[in-house]
Amino acid sequence: MTGHQVELPLEIDVHSVKRLLDEQADFFLLDCREPSEHAIAKLESAVLIPMREIPARLAELEPVRDQRIIVHCHHGGRSMQVTQWLLQQGFPKVQNMAGGIDAWSLDVDPSVARY
Repeated sequence: MTGHQVELPLEIDVHSVKRLLDEQADFFLLDCREPSEHAIAKLESAVLIPMREIPARLAELEPVRDQRIIVHCHHGGRSMQVTQWLLQQGFPKVQNMAGGIDAWSLDVDPSVARY
């Protein structure tokens, strides 16, 4: 590790993500679910790029390469795969939102629909 760079844990819980949003922290929230899922429930600040499209749309993430990126899906499985893949592509600060949008609905904001 060089300089002041902090090693982030692989996962972040929904309460910590909510706190970052409330603090207007500088991070990129990536939703890797399908458009049909996004239509049911979404986090307003998240950018939707379905998991299967991420390799082809990687250029869209280049501007935030060095920023903290938090990836979420429905329960956390797909987003963990995307998190690990982005780390392998050299993105230095990527985290998985543990429990996905379902945990968000249960623990943070019950107005977000469950499916």
